[in-house]
Amino acid sequence: MIYITKQGDRWDTIAYKLYGDPYAYDALLLYNPQYADITIFPAGIKLIIPELEYEEDNEVAPPWQTD
Repeated sequence: MIYITKQGDRWDTIAYKLYGDPYAYDALLLYNPQYADITIFPAGIKLIIPELEYEEDNEVAPPWQTD
């Protein structure tokens, strides 16, 4: 599946929109390493969206929310 970013999207907000879990951002990063340095997306970037086998116990915050 492909997701086309909207201005202001972040990894965690995309993960929440697609998976219902903002902590699933790590799977998005794994499939789209060329964009790993982007925190807030511009519009129009095509991201590969993997299907997930979801585990409910993930308590690690995204790196940009740990301060």
